[in-house]
Amino acid sequence: MTLLRIFRYAAVLEGISYLLFAVTMPLKYIYDIAEPNYIVGMAHGMLFMLYCLLGLSSAIKYKWEFGFSVMVFLASLVPFATFYLEAKYLKAMK
Repeated sequence: MTLLRIFRYAAVLEGISYLLFAVTMPLKYIYDIAEPNYIVGMAHGMLFMLYCLLGLSSAIKYKWEFGFSVMVFLASLVPFATFYLEAKYLKAMK
């Protein structure tokens, strides 16, 4: 399995973990159930760090342009952006 393929999977998983906050935040703040938010938060934090590490490794290995590398890292901060990045750019790379 290539580094790029692993990064693509990490991008999708990081995006899913980000979106899970839409479920766990209301549980925490409306229904006072904090445990799911804690679990999703831990998973998201680990996936975010993995995404950043794999993004940096991929940028170095595949010699991505600086602007594209910045876009890759900014995508982790915007909901749905990692899905778009994976489908539009990463999927087309070989």
